[in-house]
Amino acid sequence: MVTGPGRSLGEMIRAGGKSFSFEFFPPKDDAGEEQLWEAIRALEPYRPTFVSVTYGAGGSTRDSTVRVTGRIARETSMIPMAHLTCVGHTRAELESILDAYHEAGVHHVMALRGDPAEGPRAAWTSTEGGLTYATELVELARSRGDFRVGVAAFPEGHPTAESLDHDADVLVAKARAGAEFAVTQMFFRAADYFGLVARVRDRGVDIPILPGIMPILNLAAIRRQGELIGADVPDEVVRRIAAHDGDAAAVRTEGIAVAAELCEELLAGGAPGLHFYTLNRSRATLEIFDRLNVSA
Repeated sequence: MVTGPGRSLGEMIRAGGKSFSFEFFPPKDDAGEEQLWEAIRALEPYRPTFVSVTYGAGGSTRDSTVRVTGRIARETSMIPMAHLTCVGHTRAELESILDAYHEAGVHHVMALRGDPAEGPRAAWTSTEGGLTYATELVELARSRGDFRVGVAAFPEGHPTAESLDHDADVLVAKARAGAEFAVTQMFFRAADYFGLVARVRDRGVDIPILPGIMPILNLAAIRRQGELIGADVPDEVVRRIAAHDGDAAAVRTEGIAVAAELCEELLAGGAPGLHFYTLNRSRATLEIFDRLNVSA
């Protein structure tokens, strides 16, 4: 039976210890559905603080995201957090989606402005009758039902940000609008994460910021994605991975090692936890956990 929101994720993350969380995306077919639930079941024993489910561009996965997060709420011990974006939706449609989440027993939302269909570097145009800023979506979610809200953060700055300082101002505004915690885009230098945290703290805001971790299992794919979202793959990391070019197993092993080292540095430096981008697979995340000595 689905229960009420209880203790919020923001409160849990602030309570001490370390938060570990996993991100999934809605499956496209039956095979993807099976793979997703295999990953969820494999990761559940690790008692994550929460698991999040992404939301397709322009609302393309709306029904699937509601269905998957609702099923997690009903059938597992884990707290689901559903993503929601402003892209392609009117305010009334966003209210309807929030109502659907509430009815499904989902009480935490990741509120995102979202990217244009042309990609994160494209000019932003709001939907007629819709919202323009993530802060507005945070306020809407907080005012409707009993939602607790997370938001996105960008250690290297959003691709369209004027500067790192302006980007920090945006995150601060989302916190002041009611966001309880933030999750970062993927990055590969701990210094970039700690720099973001310092900029936010210098502005008098103590919102917990969880670092987002993406292990490099395919260097070319990660570099393409990094160029799109503004996440740089350091030369040292490229050299380490490229040294095993042609040996997929060795590339994977080195990519896991790089991710584990980053996780260790982040935790040692005071990060409140780790958020893993799983790509709906559990194996890489579990391998990193093994290196971190995180027990189920």
